Amino acid sequence: MPQLLLATNNPGKLVEMRELLGTVPFDLVSLQDVGIHFTADEPYETYLENAINKAQTYANVSGLLALADDSGLEIDAMGGEPGVQSAHFGGTDTPYPERFPLIAARLAGVDAAHHTARYRCVMVLAEPAPGKRTRHVEGLCEGQIIATPRGANGFGYDPIFLLPDQQRTMAELSAAEKNQISHRALAAQKMAEILRHWPDLW
Repeated sequence: MPQLLLATNNPGKLVEMRELLGTVPFDLVSLQDVGIHFTADEPYETYLENAINKAQTYANVSGLLALADDSGLEIDAMGGEPGVQSAHFGGTDTPYPERFPLIAARLAGVDAAHHTARYRCVMVLAEPAPGKRTRHVEGLCEGQIIATPRGANGFGYDPIFLLPDQQRTMAELSAAEKNQISHRALAAQKMAEILRHWPDLW
């Protein structure tokens, strides 16, 4: 079975990607599994450019087909922020629970009905040099930001991301529930279809 490199150093993402792509005809391996211990740069202003850079960087270093994503939280009342800077909002090393009050402060005075937001995930599949071809897919999950975090599951901004139709935050969902509706799940469903027919769908 060919190997597919899951090109992320985020342990939460790695767990999700293994679960979401568990049925594809590949042996899913991590960066650590193949001895890669650096983090690829994310210097661009779009999710797609960052995801392509990560996927191609790790594909070329490993010689393997590589899958990377770039994702973020987009809050309408903040002009789409933090967006591609979601992982660095409030400072790169700032724990997520310390970021929640920063967002609440930015939304203070804005009617709760206008706290709409979405998670966006752009996922890229890249082959190593010399081919260096890529395919990409996107997944969106709409929600609303709440001031008081709820739930202990998930990671990142999940405790303040409310799913209005369920009246639960992403962090209040089980892993199985999240993997049906999340932005990464929706992107992974599309990518899984590409991987099942690889390389015919290049």
